[in-house]
Amino acid sequence: MQVISTDKAPGAIGPYSQGFVTNGFVFTSGQIGIDPATGAVPEGIAAQAEQSCKNVCAILAAAGTSAEKVVKTTCFLADMGDFGVFNEIYARYFTGKPARSCVAVRTLPKGVLCEVEAIAEA
Repeated sequence: MQVISTDKAPGAIGPYSQGFVTNGFVFTSGQIGIDPATGAVPEGIAAQAEQSCKNVCAILAAAGTSAEKVVKTTCFLADMGDFGVFNEIYARYFTGKPARSCVAVRTLPKGVLCEVEAIAEA
């Protein structure tokens, strides 16, 4: 297994890594909308979804792959009322329409509105 680490995505805020490459696949940890350059979380679901997707893509790039190779995502929303806006942003990044689960959760780290994780072909 190869650990993925990049400064183009936020560092882990707990005892985990940004991702792993193993057996021909890349597994990313869930990415919230933290700007890796500033550590700030933007306001609103659109900006947070955008940054979450950028962070996932940065980890995929560090592993030598891309969003086009994603086969499965799991998405977490703090409010299912944000589903439409989230989908608009998500669709710009994951154009191959990977398999996906999207669920509402009670809370997310740092009080963010969404989190995205991915599995991709290496």
